[in-house]
Amino acid sequence: MIHLNINWKKTFLVLFDVVIAAYLVMAITSWNKPMEQSHLCTKVNISIADENENGFLNSTEVKRLLESNGLYPLSKDISSINTRKIEQSLTQMPFVNTAQCYATNDGYVCITVTQRTPIIRVKSHNGDDYYIDDNGGIMPNSQYTSDMIIATGAITRHYATKYLSLLARHVNDSELWSRQVEQINVLPDKTVEIVPRVGDHIVNIGALPTDANPRKRAQKVEEYLSRQLTRLETFYREGLKYAGWTKYDYISLEFINQVVCHKRKESTMTPTPVTPAPVAPAPAETGTATTTPAPPTTGNPG
Repeated sequence: MIHLNINWKKTFLVLFDVVIAAYLVMAITSWNKPMEQSHLCTKVNISIADENENGFLNSTEVKRLLESNGLYPLSKDISSINTRKIEQSLTQMPFVNTAQCYATNDGYVCITVTQRTPIIRVKSHNGDDYYIDDNGGIMPNSQYTSDMIIATGAITRHYATKYLSLLARHVNDSELWSRQVEQINVLPDKTVEIVPRVGDHIVNIGALPTDANPRKRAQKVEEYLSRQLTRLETFYREGLKYAGWTKYDYISLEFINQVVCHKRKESTMTPTPVTPAPVAPAPAETGTATTTPAPPTTGNPG
């Protein structure tokens, strides 16, 4: 007769471990999963990060877009909500810069949207009316109103995105010029005129340098604008403080080392060269221009 020596204590512990393991598997696969599937979205939080600053979007418009695409998550199962698809849908909106969406364990879906930042409004002679953002992209016209620079004249979309955006960015980055420049007008030959807020005159800063290479183009335009606007600032400080802000109706910086002004009085006056106080000129501003300037335009460029 065979006698089995069974360690009942060890056997009990093994059986206990098996029961616990089975319980955990059932809890994860059979109990929690149905609860997760029946966990509904009870609230949608939509946040427009810079709503007061830019004003293109509001939460109502975001909700309307998601509803029209069948993506608004309220009362849907959390497990069925595709947050990535919601983000992709929102970034297709013309005024949206970034979009983030995530769901929480308590049934909330949170959506955060940032808007594109317009830096200039373009009203071209060809009828185009749109905004340029800080990345050089075109934004459609809207009911948005702001104390923003307006660009008029012979402006193509290529010129607006490749050159005008660089000019607007340079002006907006300057504490002085962001307050002083009210309007930019582009003539058919790409000469750029500035209409300031202070002083009843127009400033001709010449044509922006061109380059097919984006990096070189940005560098050339930046250097050109820094040189021209420094000359204008010097003339404002050293010339107009004596001559007065109403003496001239047209100021031209087209010619090297010269500021050519046209007196406001409508007569047979010829443009009068005005030499500002000496400043540290850029290397390109050596010598004296010998070109006879064409008669400046007068009046508002529209």
